[in-house]
Amino acid sequence: MTQPIESVAIVGAGNMGSGIAQKTAQEMFQVQMVDREEQWVNRGKKIISDFLEEAIERRIFSQSQVEEIKGRISGVIGVENVDSETDLVIEAVFEDFNVKADVFQILDENCGDQTILASNTSSLSVNELSKATTRPDRFVGLHFFYHPAKNRLVEVIPADDSSEDTISRVVQYCKQLGKVVIVCKDKPGFVVNRFFVPWLNEACLLMEEGHGTPAQIDAVARKSFNIGMGPFALMNLTGPPIALHSTDYLAQQLNTPRYNGAQNLRNLVDNNAMWEISENEECEEVLASIIQERLLGAVFSISSQIVEEEICSMEDVDRGAKVGLRWALGPFELMNEFGIDEAYRMAKSYSELHSDESEFKLPQFLQIKAETGNPWMFEFVDAEIKNGIATVNINRPEAMNALNGTVVEQLGALVDNLNEDTSIHTIVLEGAGKAFVAGADVKFFVDRLDENAFPKIYEFTAEGHNVLAKIENSPKTTVALTTGLALGGGLELALSCDYRIGTRRTQFRFPETSIGIYPGLGGTQRTTRICGVNAARWAILAGNWIGPKQGEDLGLITHLVEPADVEKTIEIISNQGKPANKYTGAPIRMSEAVQAAIEFYSDDNMNSIMTGQIPEGSLEGYASRQIKQISRTAPIALRMASDLIDIAASTNLEEGLAAELQHLEDIFATKDAYEGLSSLIQGRRPNYNNE
Repeated sequence: MTQPIESVAIVGAGNMGSGIAQKTAQEMFQVQMVDREEQWVNRGKKIISDFLEEAIERRIFSQSQVEEIKGRISGVIGVENVDSETDLVIEAVFEDFNVKADVFQILDENCGDQTILASNTSSLSVNELSKATTRPDRFVGLHFFYHPAKNRLVEVIPADDSSEDTISRVVQYCKQLGKVVIVCKDKPGFVVNRFFVPWLNEACLLMEEGHGTPAQIDAVARKSFNIGMGPFALMNLTGPPIALHSTDYLAQQLNTPRYNGAQNLRNLVDNNAMWEISENEECEEVLASIIQERLLGAVFSISSQIVEEEICSMEDVDRGAKVGLRWALGPFELMNEFGIDEAYRMAKSYSELHSDESEFKLPQFLQIKAETGNPWMFEFVDAEIKNGIATVNINRPEAMNALNGTVVEQLGALVDNLNEDTSIHTIVLEGAGKAFVAGADVKFFVDRLDENAFPKIYEFTAEGHNVLAKIENSPKTTVALTTGLALGGGLELALSCDYRIGTRRTQFRFPETSIGIYPGLGGTQRTTRICGVNAARWAILAGNWIGPKQGEDLGLITHLVEPADVEKTIEIISNQGKPANKYTGAPIRMSEAVQAAIEFYSDDNMNSIMTGQIPEGSLEGYASRQIKQISRTAPIALRMASDLIDIAASTNLEEGLAAELQHLEDIFATKDAYEGLSSLIQGRRPNYNNE
């Protein structure tokens, strides 16, 4: 079992260091924020304080929560004064090798043998930095993206001698922060910067060659990549010196002269200036085509190099772009959009811009793929097997791991393989990033309704039922790691497991009736059998948010633990085996909140509730809130969900699930279903007409 990280120190109290310290403290860690002088430590504390004050204004945190976060951060003056018992120390000083090496030498001398040292470098060699210490086995690269408290991506870069335990503990720490983790090889630029930095420089070269103004290039880039900011606006945001330093470093490390910072970028930095971006973005078609092909070609070719060099998978490249850079599509998804043949042509054209073929080689596997003409296929579900425990990762964090046809198919095939593997006794399901699974892909439903193709909706849902049945009936002990959001279909997936582990970050909800449908992957059936009819009505009909304590009281969460205790809990469950009785039909604990829900949603009150009336004798404040929730649901969906909950009380599970499928066409045939689903995509409140 991996020993969790409990104490963390951040060396460097600038924008990055203070951001890492803040995010770490937000997740309940005790944090030391370290710098050379008191004034720099105080500056870091002010950066954090200003950021959190803004969060109060946006109602993300309360004043008391902010005080608690700040109370978990202590200032330390001098690297040598870091607590020697600290589990993890993250260096976040200026991107200079010698400066970082000096920091690590001091840390190595003053920290205990158990301390893991990590560098937040964005470009420097992790292996070379590890040589400044006597603990290469407890050294790792840990590249956060700006702003660390907001951006969910982190690259974990093991050194050659990093131990498995070190990597596992650091990855676990990152997951506790709610981060999307990419583990990659120690190569210049790692993953994201390897293609992003040359992309920035290529924009500068286009301008230098007379192919557009910053405004024109930005406009074409935004349209071509479906992004919010173009390269020049981004450089102004992060600072042109950072772009120049990064691209010069890549040029040197990769022996690729084209990556040397463009002269106009160099002049800009020398003059301490920013790019002047006019409002005139109009661009002739020929010029727009040149800009588009150059920028896309750079990304396509370099991303292919990353995969061919086995730095990471193409799925991770795409995740890096979508999560770290907030691109709508990753490089390989973009290749599919433009067509593999066209993508290869662009990549080849870009490669020919390099003065020497030996400096930049177009990956052979991209050429081979182009010859097939087939699009890239992506894996969104994978498993790691260790000591008889298979951890299944649903890895689609940019969509909060929403279930689509591909994910369901891949999950089903993987579960089949794991069920047949005699070396495995436990299957753990988890989602990448902050969500377990945030429901089904709503756009799929709307697109199929637009096509008048309900059979495809039925096929998808039936296959979902099939996959959840494989989990439900697995001979293995099954565990859902619901340590974040589990909504709709995601919660239904979790309920098919034997156990559900939750933490303080767990949030459950069935939103279906508010978007014109009912939970169709077993939600009406499994919920009722776990916590009873009345509690299921409270959860499903009104779509109430279910926090960790309520989830535990209802029995929807079987193990509520601290994030640091998740792995220990998995081991306990694994040794315990499958439950004697998964479906108890009643809440585990009759708390005040549970009691109120059960009393309000009693059989005697249902006629009043379903007609939007406050039942006689109900607590007025509570009742009015529930009726208000009910009033926002689609009437037909509400009635059908209620009927299905009643069916769960009088049938076996197989019959109840069959009833969900049986009524599927009825609900999707309603105008309210289309209205509710469409409104969610469009970000507006639905208007239901009971049709």
